[in-house]
Amino acid sequence: MNTQYTRAVLALGSNLGERNDTLSEAVADLVDRPEVRLLAVSPVVQTKAVGGPAGQPDFLNMVISVETTLEPLELLKHCQAVENKHHRVREVHWGPRTLDVDIIVYGDLQSSDPVLTVPHPRAAERAFVLYPWSLIEPSATLNGERVGELAVKAADYPDLTPFDGFGDFDGVPTAGAV
Repeated sequence: MNTQYTRAVLALGSNLGERNDTLSEAVADLVDRPEVRLLAVSPVVQTKAVGGPAGQPDFLNMVISVETTLEPLELLKHCQAVENKHHRVREVHWGPRTLDVDIIVYGDLQSSDPVLTVPHPRAAERAFVLYPWSLIEPSATLNGERVGELAVKAADYPDLTPFDGFGDFDGVPTAGAV
């Protein structure tokens, strides 16, 4: 068993159901194990779906930084168990989902394993990951470039909007939203 803590960055997204509640509960579920310690939580941003079928509801996205004694594949299994707890289904590639949890980086590990590729192979081009990450770790780098600088170059950057925290369901504001 690993006794050394490794820093990891996890990206969370949801575009079905009570998106904001799902993200909040998922953060709690992810750090519920003693092997995972929460270091930082980003603000939530709202974005259009990137890839996948057209007409999907908007996503809420956030990033958390953790330290963990779980090995990379153990952390992946834990993330997938949390997704399953929140009724994640995998029917359509990049389709709508109640919860998506991706491991963006795991320490300095570089792996092209098809089960778990780290750094995440598309993270450097996704503002919905990079921008929230830059808010909690302004000096963080990915592929030798600051994540904030990568964020503003990403194609989806213009579609990012802060999420005000009011209730929502499937990307549609509910009572009380402005």
